[in-house]
Amino acid sequence: MDKEIDDVRAEVNGVHSEGSLLIGAKASELSKSAENVSAEHRIKRRARRATRQSSKDGITNGSGGQLVEATRRWKNTRRPRNKYGRGLPKKGGAGGKGVWGKLGSEIEDMGEDMDTNDPNYDSDSLENGDIELKTIIPEASDEELKKCGEAIILEYFEHGDTREAELAFEELHVKSKGYMIPLLAVEIAFDHKPSHREMTSVLISDMYSHLIKQRDITIAFDILLKNLPDLILDTPDAPTLLGNFLARAVADDCLPPKVIEYYRSKVESDHAVEAVRRAETLLSMKHGLVRLDNVWGIGGALRPVKYLIRQMNLLLQEYLSSEDTQEATRCLLELEVPHFHHELVYEAVVMVLESINSHVEEKMCKLLKTLSDAIIITPDMMERGFIRVFDDLPDIIIDVPLAGTVLERFVEQCQKAGFLTEAVTRRMPTRGRKRFVSEGDGGLIKDHRPL
Repeated sequence: MDKEIDDVRAEVNGVHSEGSLLIGAKASELSKSAENVSAEHRIKRRARRATRQSSKDGITNGSGGQLVEATRRWKNTRRPRNKYGRGLPKKGGAGGKGVWGKLGSEIEDMGEDMDTNDPNYDSDSLENGDIELKTIIPEASDEELKKCGEAIILEYFEHGDTREAELAFEELHVKSKGYMIPLLAVEIAFDHKPSHREMTSVLISDMYSHLIKQRDITIAFDILLKNLPDLILDTPDAPTLLGNFLARAVADDCLPPKVIEYYRSKVESDHAVEAVRRAETLLSMKHGLVRLDNVWGIGGALRPVKYLIRQMNLLLQEYLSSEDTQEATRCLLELEVPHFHHELVYEAVVMVLESINSHVEEKMCKLLKTLSDAIIITPDMMERGFIRVFDDLPDIIIDVPLAGTVLERFVEQCQKAGFLTEAVTRRMPTRGRKRFVSEGDGGLIKDHRPL
């Protein structure tokens, strides 16, 4: 701008040949042009200064011409200054009062926050960087194992699935207490039926080498032999049962045969000696290992009918000779055939009819009453047994002519005892009287006609 003014002035001073009017007009035109240029320049410079100041205190519009006033509320806002923002909590969750800190910060800052006075402080491991974190699952306590283990075994007696029972024991995290499994199983089986004892032996055999080891089974039988004086109080035949369990474990290859010698040299009580001797006898029999597969017998549902009938006959004969109702009850329960108890009633009544002895009648009435009062033989089974005798009475009379008279007397005695209902007595067949032809009638039946 100043250069242009100087050039104009030089031009004005250099032109002396033109007239004064022309010079004056030209000079006035140039001076106006210079004033307009300088005014526009000042406005632009003022706008630039205002823009730089507004960039510090506020913002401008997109064209840069009009100034937009800034407000104080943008100063302390927590919104991101950039265009997109992170979309994350402040400081990755580690900011603010009362927060747990950034995820994983306890591992990253372990070396900085470790207290050197801590008894677990190990400077060598921190410097070498050989720290390894592992998940530790606590081992089940004895009380928890006994409570849950008993429930698992009782449930196993219901469904009979050894795999399901094994998975349930694995969830308890037995670890070093594996001997508790066979120990609990055998103790519970003492109070159950022979079929449940067979299931217990199968359970121990199936869990062997998976969940329990040979050492666990050895420790379990060692504890059971020591506890026999206490176990015999609830289960009188505990030594015999434990000997069967021990022999079966050897037959199932869960224990070596030499374990019998180990226990023989270690046991002290008479009951433990009896149990070891029982196991040794079973293993020393001819084909003993094969016979031990049925050491607990065959389940009632799998036994043949002829076998059950023979066992019930032997049971009744033994009762007549000993009059021991408890032994007869125990033998009947061991057969595990509650649906076949009507056969015992049938055989007992038939035995009374064949004996024709009042003493036998009293004994059988006493036995049936005992079994009925204990609800071992249900009223339905009792009724079915007597009705079977009523249906077979014509055939029985052929071999025992006095069977009808004996049956009437025995049924009356049972009704007085209170375990035979009137519905059964009403169904008893009546004996019809027949008038036979006399010798002097010529073989003709007398015709009794009214006169």
